[in-house]
Amino acid sequence: MSLTPSTMMELGTKAPDFALPDVRTGQTVRLSDFAENKLLLVVFMCAHCPYVKLVERELSAIGRDYQDIGLGMVAISANDAANYPDDAPEKLKEQADRLNFVFPYLYDETQKIAQAYRAACTPDLFLFNIDRGLVYRGQLDDARPGNGKPVTGKDLRAAISTALSGFPISAEQLPATGCNIKWKSGNTPE
Repeated sequence: MSLTPSTMMELGTKAPDFALPDVRTGQTVRLSDFAENKLLLVVFMCAHCPYVKLVERELSAIGRDYQDIGLGMVAISANDAANYPDDAPEKLKEQADRLNFVFPYLYDETQKIAQAYRAACTPDLFLFNIDRGLVYRGQLDDARPGNGKPVTGKDLRAAISTALSGFPISAEQLPATGCNIKWKSGNTPE
C-alpha cells in the first residue's frame, strides 16, 4: 500500500469551478449550487482505497453533522474506472447509498477537475470559505490503516468549527495521505 500525500494547495486559492454528474441522480452538480453555504468541503475519494474505507463513515457523519449549520459538501471520484472497476460510477453509487451520504458524489471521468484541484490522494480534503478561498487542506485526523489510532475527524472538524465561528484557521496543517489518484494514461500531473 503506497502512501501519497496531498499537494497542499496554497491557502487562499479560489475553488476551481466544476460541473459533474452525481452518481446517484445523474444530475449535473456545479460549484455555483453551493453559493448559499458558508463553507464548502470538497473531498476527493473513491470506493476501493483502504484509506477511504477507514474514514468513509466519518466523512458521512461530517456531512450530516454540519449540513444544517452552513457546510456544503461534495465528494468527487476521479479514478480511472476502466483500470479500477471498483471505482466505476455504479460502485460509487453503492458506496454512497450504503453510507447514506447527504451530499452529492460526483464522477470526474475526464480527471480535469482533479487536476484543477491538484488532488493527489484519496481522501484529499479541501475546505473553502464563503468567498470560496481555500482555508484548510489537510488530514481528516491521525488515523491510518494499521496504525491503531481511532477515526475521529478531529483535524477537519476543528477546521470546520473554527471557520463557521468566523475565526482564522491555523496555517499549520498536516497533509492528507492516502492512495494516489488512479490517473488515466497521459493525465498524471507533473
